[in-house]
Amino acid sequence: MKLSIGLKVANSLSLTPQLQQAIRLLQLSSLELEQEIQIQLDSNPLLEKLEEENHSMESLDTIKEEQQEKELSESLNADHLPDELPVDTDWDDVYTHQSSAMERPEFEEREDNRQGDVSLKSHMLEQINLLHFSPVDRLIAYCIVDALDEKGYLDAEIEEIIASVQHLLEQMDYDVEEDEVIAVLKLIQRLDPIGIGSRNLAECLMVQVESLSELEPFRNEAILLLKHYGLLLTNDLNKLIKQTGLNAEILRSAIDLLKTLKPYPGMEFENKDSDYQIPDVVVMKKDGHWHVQLNPDVMPKLRINPYYSGMIRRADQSDDNQYLRNQMLEAKNFIKSVDERHKTLLKVATCIVKHQRDFLEIGAEGMKPLILRDVADEVELHESTISRVTTNKFLLTPRGLFELKYFFSSHVSTTVGGEASSTAIRAKIKKLIADENPRKPLSDNIIANLLKEDGIDVARRTVAKYRESLHIPSSSDRKVLI
Repeated sequence: MKLSIGLKVANSLSLTPQLQQAIRLLQLSSLELEQEIQIQLDSNPLLEKLEEENHSMESLDTIKEEQQEKELSESLNADHLPDELPVDTDWDDVYTHQSSAMERPEFEEREDNRQGDVSLKSHMLEQINLLHFSPVDRLIAYCIVDALDEKGYLDAEIEEIIASVQHLLEQMDYDVEEDEVIAVLKLIQRLDPIGIGSRNLAECLMVQVESLSELEPFRNEAILLLKHYGLLLTNDLNKLIKQTGLNAEILRSAIDLLKTLKPYPGMEFENKDSDYQIPDVVVMKKDGHWHVQLNPDVMPKLRINPYYSGMIRRADQSDDNQYLRNQMLEAKNFIKSVDERHKTLLKVATCIVKHQRDFLEIGAEGMKPLILRDVADEVELHESTISRVTTNKFLLTPRGLFELKYFFSSHVSTTVGGEASSTAIRAKIKKLIADENPRKPLSDNIIANLLKEDGIDVARRTVAKYRESLHIPSSSDRKVLI
């Protein structure tokens, strides 16, 4: 083998640390970005965050009233929608707007009837401690509450409860009987919320029905139905009528009473904020325009600390001065990377809103087919960048909170030469089934034909696939005989 020395020219891609940082920030969620910013603030004295003051409540109320009056006026005077609805992008407003976007009347929260921060188990223990239980019964009650799942059901067998209590009483010569546990359980099931600690849905509903006044219409009939719970669950109404002796009208009224009960009494204590996603982008309609802006609540203002930057001297080559120089360079690069992330996110979100205006106007049925490449070509970015910027980023609209990826969907050709998105087709299927006659539910084949009449040519198996993705049972399972 002969060795030689020579020069070779080749093209290669080299990612600078700043570019690597910008790419990494782009794919972070708002919470992850907040954590990353805090790490940078803690480690770099040249970087600082500006604290913002909120608008006064008085000025906020004035803004709300003005916007509500304007919206009412628009809705009354809007005879038709224009063919093109402009989309405005506010970038400068992001840095001047003080109040939260979610304080606007379009996104006001509804009245919250949850139990604050009180957990289900804490709520139950407060009630148990007020009851005149013996020490052993109180211990049984504690073990029952400890075995409740998030739905409020008893997630343990009676034998397991006995074993748990017996283990705690191992120092005492006392045997816990099954009847004792059942008696305590029945008392707990009648605490608030009614039905808590039930072992299955049938028992949960039975406890709630029995707690109703005896004068409640169709109470006794509902109890009778629950004794035939298996038939009720399979919707075998003919056998129910035969075995209960109730006629169809009374049977329907008893079922309607059961529908007013709570199948999962513990769910009202579920911490619904735990999975709440903070919107990165907000879109709202104002003066006939859809306005897109970043959520100022997840965009902290960063700047170079003027005190430490003023200590840097040009000609000074000392270690301290060089340290401040490096920290200022890192702070500037980080601020620039965050700024680029925000600009890219806004640009992509604006493009998505422009394509999906029909969704904002009429809902899921108006969703247009859209793929990553469409947005990438329009905003002149790579598809991988679009994928990063739409992952774990959420858009708050008057129709709800959606991940940006929700607005991308495959397309199906229509009979008139256009295209329909799979999301819009699912919405149409859902609407058709919602409007069907429950005694004669629509089969997948009939739904396919109805969609074809609407210009959407899909096969029966495609309808079945979309229906199953919506967790809608087949027509035979949806059929109601009364």
